[in-house]
Amino acid sequence: MSRILIVRVGAMGDVLHALPAVAALRRARPDWPIDWVIDERWQPLLTADTPAEVRTSIPVPIKAWKQHPFSRTTLQSLLSFKQVRGQYDLVVDMQGTLRSAAIGRLAGGKLLTGYADPRESFAAQFYATRIQREGTHVVQQGANLLSAACNLELSPTNPQLPHSELADTWAAERIANRRVAILSPRAGWGAKQWPAYRFGHLAQQLRARGYTCLVNATSQDDATAHAVVAASNGSAETVVCNVAGLIALVRLSSLLVGGDSGPTHLAAALGIPTIALFGPTNPARNGPWGSGPIAILRDPASPDTYKRSSTLDPGLANITVDQVLTAIDGLHPTPHCLLPNPCF
Repeated sequence: MSRILIVRVGAMGDVLHALPAVAALRRARPDWPIDWVIDERWQPLLTADTPAEVRTSIPVPIKAWKQHPFSRTTLQSLLSFKQVRGQYDLVVDMQGTLRSAAIGRLAGGKLLTGYADPRESFAAQFYATRIQREGTHVVQQGANLLSAACNLELSPTNPQLPHSELADTWAAERIANRRVAILSPRAGWGAKQWPAYRFGHLAQQLRARGYTCLVNATSQDDATAHAVVAASNGSAETVVCNVAGLIALVRLSSLLVGGDSGPTHLAAALGIPTIALFGPTNPARNGPWGSGPIAILRDPASPDTYKRSSTLDPGLANITVDQVLTAIDGLHPTPHCLLPNPCF
């Protein structure tokens, strides 16, 4: 039996793209304990009221570390990973940054494995074993990394996301047997965000088709979400919830439309019909991955760049509401509902 520690402390999408590899390892070796170091904000993706793909998730305050990188508190928090050294037979850095590599090295000593070409090149200096990256999509890359690290043949597997009883109850009451489309207008940076006014116009069209449109908002003061609602002319409303609530809400929804962002990848992971609007990031590498129907819209004018620009990508700007509606029609030849009772 091997004890495995996964280090993936990036954004929601990073976690969701790593999960299919870990799910495959769980299926192949159900007796192997698997723990995961994760940004505390995304811990509900791994552990809640029901078992998921890992035995234990170890939360770290990534946001606080970024705000105070050289503080004594940050240093003590990082050095605390020395306490788990000796508990694992293998530590795998699936993130590839200096931060994740340092965590892995402190936790695993010379057991740490990672990509030969990590996201931040100097991170490779921390690895005892460096594995060549194989595959186009990051999900396949992750499966190949774990395959080589564990000496197993692993194919990406649909992960099981945990349930929170409280969040599930809240989501069921919030949806209330309606056919819900979630609109997720925000992304990591401005270049990846389809214009808010187009989300608003889309909401008007979806309402005419019988959908209730909920706009995913990060807070009550989310200006982007409010701009979508304003442009919807009363056809959409905001919804603010934590990560557990978002999982539960998306799980009961009939459709999600969003950019290259965590909620879009969440919908795909849950098998929910997903329309993904891509601009400067290449969906062949970072697109949504899951078992449900997925349509990815990307204009040829979009370059392959990961530059964190606040200026709207010109290709993304070319995607029209009519194109999105056509894609939705391709996913939904007939109305459907994921709730046990009819919602239309």
